[in-house]
Amino acid sequence: MKQDSLRNATYTVDCEDYVHVIKFNPFDSGDACSLIAYGGKNYVVVGTCRFQEEDTEVEGMQYKTLRVFQHGIRVDAIAWSPETRLDALPPRIRLCTATADKTLKLLTSDLQENSDEKKFAGHSDYINDLVFAPKDGQEIASVSDDHTCRVWDLQGNEKACFVLRSPGMSVCWHPEEAFKLMVAEKNGTIRFYDLITQQAILSLECEQTPLMSADWCFKNTLKIGAVAGNDWLIWDIARSSYPQDKRPVHVDRARLFRWSRVNENLFATTGYPGKTTTQLLVHHLGHPQPIVTGTAAVGSGLTWHRTLPLCAVGGDHKIFFWVTEM
Repeated sequence: MKQDSLRNATYTVDCEDYVHVIKFNPFDSGDACSLIAYGGKNYVVVGTCRFQEEDTEVEGMQYKTLRVFQHGIRVDAIAWSPETRLDALPPRIRLCTATADKTLKLLTSDLQENSDEKKFAGHSDYINDLVFAPKDGQEIASVSDDHTCRVWDLQGNEKACFVLRSPGMSVCWHPEEAFKLMVAEKNGTIRFYDLITQQAILSLECEQTPLMSADWCFKNTLKIGAVAGNDWLIWDIARSSYPQDKRPVHVDRARLFRWSRVNENLFATTGYPGKTTTQLLVHHLGHPQPIVTGTAAVGSGLTWHRTLPLCAVGGDHKIFFWVTEM
């Protein structure tokens, strides 16, 4: 684990394959280490990370693989369940993946002999994003190119289906808004659905396309962020259904938007994987320019640590970690 100079990643971890998607566990798993999952062509790896920024006894970063799930197919998205606990006896790892065959796979393991895999079929096109219910983890929401957002129970039964007007790109479920779901569509519309009445209750407009990614701010439920075209856009939903702030950032079109989990003014965006490198930009709403510019060889995926101002991007046989200032 080496520490590189400015603009290069703070830390890197070597992987056996190209990393398509990557996700820190956003929930407390009862352990000092952070759980991270990443997916490649046909497997999902679950590991733990510990950084010197949180533990002075660690030099740089420590990474350890806990479990490899052989998947047999490319992984397109990963979501963690709040039921994942490392302090339980036996421990329980639970996550759900979206795969290239248009199905969801619910993976559960006790990190010993017992593993379980359930397959959920129903989407008729690629699944772009998925999320667990943040309180109890008993439901999963997914969005797809088939113009639907679907909510499933853990047996794979469909509990709700929202018909969209274009491909669903992102779906968010906020722990403080347990009965609302945020769905972002490629046509530039972001809608909030009431899960009790199964009706749309609020919509936001980008006024530009294609919207590729959106996120609901963990620290402030009124803040929504997205990337569409070359720009990032920020809404304050108490004020307007149109963005309060927007800025062009990626010449080659923007791909992903993720809020930091520790600061409501901190977020990261990535550009499209270019021929050689992908650009990662970390932004602070108080600064006119990005506060970190990083590049990763053909990077993909973007995720923030649960308690540190640190984000990770997958790449070719590597995971890249960037530490930022608050």
